[in-house]
Amino acid sequence: MTPSATARRLDRITQTAALIGFAGLVAVSFLIFYDGAARYLNAPRIHGLKDYGEVVYPLVIASCFPAGLLRQTNVTVRVFGKIGPRFNAVLEAFAALVVLAFFAVLAWQFIKLTGKYGDAGRTTRTIGIPLAPWWWGVTAIMLACVPVQAYVFFAWARAALKGAPAVHEGLAHAAIDAAPDRPGKAA
Repeated sequence: MTPSATARRLDRITQTAALIGFAGLVAVSFLIFYDGAARYLNAPRIHGLKDYGEVVYPLVIASCFPAGLLRQTNVTVRVFGKIGPRFNAVLEAFAALVVLAFFAVLAWQFIKLTGKYGDAGRTTRTIGIPLAPWWWGVTAIMLACVPVQAYVFFAWARAALKGAPAVHEGLAHAAIDAAPDRPGKAA
């Protein structure tokens, strides 16, 4: 099944967010590499290196969630889905609804946690980087997970009602690369 144009657009957005998060991970890994080499070469080390990780790692991890939710690359056991495509879509819709509820509660908890960080003026230990601005970025990403998962739920609910494939199926497969509206692809 070739994903819908909306699913492909949403996929590009979520993949871009994940790529930006990966770039942050690469940047921190270079800092760690430099710091380790500097230790043995008696060169100046990075003051507060752990603090940089404390603000970057949550962003890196959170940036992968929207893409993972859209592509449904989470751990899944599909035992009953072999009964039939419509029954499979009903089960997928129910699972998507549970995940949607979970991420809605999780996003709410992130809002509360980040608000507490801001109210308390919490900073990193060594160089005093304020945590709240970074965690508001993480919270924004977690909030973005809710509409992404809502899209997945509605796609599966529509598939269950119509007996057709979900409009986002195929995102994790080669079908997305063959889609005509990919940038750089000929129509």
